[in-house]
Amino acid sequence: MRKPFFAALLSGWLFCAAALRGQQVCPGLPYVADTPEDELMQAVNGAENPQEQVAALDKYAQAHGDSKFMPCAEEYYTIVYSKLNDYAKVIEHGEKGLTGSYQDMMMVMNTTRAHVASGKVSDVVLSAILKAPELMKNEANPPKPPNVGDAEWQKNLQDLADQAKEERNYIEYAFFQLLPRVPEADKRVQYLDGFMKAFPDTTSLAQVNLQYFLAYQMASNPTKASEYAEKAVTSDSNNIEVLNAVADYYSTTLQSNLDKATEYAKKALDLAPSMKKPEGVPDDQFKIGRDNQIGLAHAALGYIALLKGSKTHKVGGVRLPYPAPGKGRPRTFSPRSRRQRRGSKAFREQQAQEGNRSLGP
Repeated sequence: MRKPFFAALLSGWLFCAAALRGQQVCPGLPYVADTPEDELMQAVNGAENPQEQVAALDKYAQAHGDSKFMPCAEEYYTIVYSKLNDYAKVIEHGEKGLTGSYQDMMMVMNTTRAHVASGKVSDVVLSAILKAPELMKNEANPPKPPNVGDAEWQKNLQDLADQAKEERNYIEYAFFQLLPRVPEADKRVQYLDGFMKAFPDTTSLAQVNLQYFLAYQMASNPTKASEYAEKAVTSDSNNIEVLNAVADYYSTTLQSNLDKATEYAKKALDLAPSMKKPEGVPDDQFKIGRDNQIGLAHAALGYIALLKGSKTHKVGGVRLPYPAPGKGRPRTFSPRSRRQRRGSKAFREQQAQEGNRSLGP
């Protein structure tokens, strides 16, 4: 007798903290009664705590490490270790599963969540994200069982469609959390190209353009960086972080497009008083973040004034001094030394890492 796995039939221990409703476990790997796999499932379902489940999985893996069922065992490992918040183990077993011949969305979701939560990234998880649309499509459209009525089946399909929507929203969000952790600019561009092929109808074009801009800036490609800088502003014209990032790039790295840099920095200052505090962010942290953005805009305007030969710039109709290097200003703000600092690989990598820190999904 073959037994399909459905999360709704399993004990509560088998749900990871953020598991989606009705999400299937190993939908493509049924098992047969009175086999080691059946014994494993009985042990996992009958366990009283996650530690007992891990012990059952370890026992099976040691005895049947070459079994075709091992990808499902790896998936159960990710579920149990997610419950224990052991992200390193989730990643270890998730990546083992994702590099094999069998993949499904629960494996992708659990492994992706662990990477996001742990601050890590890998080619395995980013490649899995790019394959997710096909997996979601297949899992949302399974064949209709002969003993299920039409009305019940339509409800099941709607539930699967809702689940796929939630999965996609999270997967896109996670991609933009993980991408800035990739240290190589060319790899970032490759993953962005892959993302646009996998998600051609994405509603996250503002993030796509921003990340292209940061990647090309990191790669010291001013032509492409400038192209995507303008695209980033166009696609999210009221985003203070984007406006400041582009104004800073034009004024301090390129030292050109100064009129646009001025326009963007001034717009950032105009928008700052009406910035909305993201849900869950403490008031003091929000104020610090907003003040930092105001400071960045003033710094860009002051640097532009310096490049144009002025020693002051206007703030609210009042001219503020912008002292020359060596007269009360940090040495790193001189045109030459600041340009050198911003041209360094370490600085570009830091900027690219921080580019979307305050941007949400």
